[in-house]
Amino acid sequence: MNLRIVARLINLPENRAVRVQTAAHPLLLLRIGNQVRAFQADCPHAGAPLEDGVICNGHLICPWHKAAFAVDSGAVVEPPALVGLRQYPVQVNAGVVSVGDQPIAPEPPAPRLDARCFAVIGAGAAGTAAVATLRREGFAGRLLWIDREANPAYDRTALSKFVISGEMAAEDTPPLLEEHSFADLGIHGEVKRLDAAAKCIELVDGRRFDYDAAQVASGGAAQPLDIPGAVLSNVFVLRSRDDAARIADAAQSGACAVIIGDSFIGLEAASALRQRGLVVQVVSRHEVPLAAQLGRRIGAALRQLHEDNGVIFHSNTEPERFDGHGAVSTVLLKNGKRLAADLVLMGVGVKPATAFVHGVSRTDDQSLSADAQLQLAPGLWAAGDNVTFAWHQQPVRIEHWRLAQQLGVLAARNMLGDAQAFSEVPFFWTYHFGKTFEVLGHAQHWNRLHLVGDLQRHTFIALLCRDDQVETVIACQYQQAMARLSRRMRQPLGKTEALELIRQTRH
Repeated sequence: MNLRIVARLINLPENRAVRVQTAAHPLLLLRIGNQVRAFQADCPHAGAPLEDGVICNGHLICPWHKAAFAVDSGAVVEPPALVGLRQYPVQVNAGVVSVGDQPIAPEPPAPRLDARCFAVIGAGAAGTAAVATLRREGFAGRLLWIDREANPAYDRTALSKFVISGEMAAEDTPPLLEEHSFADLGIHGEVKRLDAAAKCIELVDGRRFDYDAAQVASGGAAQPLDIPGAVLSNVFVLRSRDDAARIADAAQSGACAVIIGDSFIGLEAASALRQRGLVVQVVSRHEVPLAAQLGRRIGAALRQLHEDNGVIFHSNTEPERFDGHGAVSTVLLKNGKRLAADLVLMGVGVKPATAFVHGVSRTDDQSLSADAQLQLAPGLWAAGDNVTFAWHQQPVRIEHWRLAQQLGVLAARNMLGDAQAFSEVPFFWTYHFGKTFEVLGHAQHWNRLHLVGDLQRHTFIALLCRDDQVETVIACQYQQAMARLSRRMRQPLGKTEALELIRQTRH
């Protein structure tokens, strides 16, 4: 084993990650007492520099998207990363730290000898996290992974941020897992019917599979508008890699884009298309975008960021019809205005993709009704945008990418015999004109907002509180504080303690 001297122990602060560069690759050093661990330096999810993260309760938290890793082994603890950190051998001799060139081969999980058949329906955020968890936990039975897309399991968050902006080709959308590790699992096909009582899955092409345990991770279907002209060419929804490729092609030759809806997807698309030079107009029923999720002050600041970058808003109205000969050319609004449009993107929400599931309860929005362990029926669980589940004794359905992954992990563990309830803190991020807004928690009943920093300069952290209890934290440019809060908010948190934690954490 070749060892390279990389640091002196006395120069490594405790409980803070330090990046060092070797001839072979950058490494991350973690000191705990006189013990030193060495790991890959960048997050396996999206390449974030992990030295900018924080160490909290034995976990290293990624600064960007809040993946968590165990500091003693590098094992993944929380998504969006689905694999652990590569670990390298370390020697400390006379206060000198040396690290080997080759990573330590991870010990394979002890196989759970199991003759059962498990099925996961869906290869988006939740389904991919479920499959990765089942493999990581050593499930050795038959595993079926069913998805309607021919090449699924990719990072859908990149579509509205980078693909339609032209910064990334659709085919370069990052995969969620190494393809060779899971190539033997995939079944390309659309599920026609899942019979919960019979524990049977039938595909549209006639194939049938009996299962012992299954997870429905089918997500949601983007909703088109049912108005005249909605079938014209260059009228899009954005849900898949193919959708993003078509939008990017239309944007390459177009000059004017109209976004219907001020959802996160709609506004991210507005930012992406504006950055590639199109005239972008957003049509919304709301005066302030995302006020329900962010509050009116932060929603107004986000709208101002878009307007400062040339996005035009048409509020308190809706489209009446799309006009054009073959392809869309104009959008007529209900207030009488007519907007030029070489392409239209409808970002008005998704509907849970659950019609094929039979023998379970549904809520009014057609999502699947699950208990706190995400179970729908004996041997059947659900995870992702398609499920309403019990959280803090309240039914919730939350459409967040990372949360879908967390639910997929939880449901997979419960398929293996655990009986865990969801106890994590929802987190998501959204990207507009080079600014990343982070949201931690799920605001429902807040009545006070406490702001630190400068909202107009988009360097702030805001506490949305119910009286003095923190419900949600929203921030821009406070990544380390948000990383620390992502662990602390698993327990009730008061405003005073939160503000002190923010003060003590560099950003």
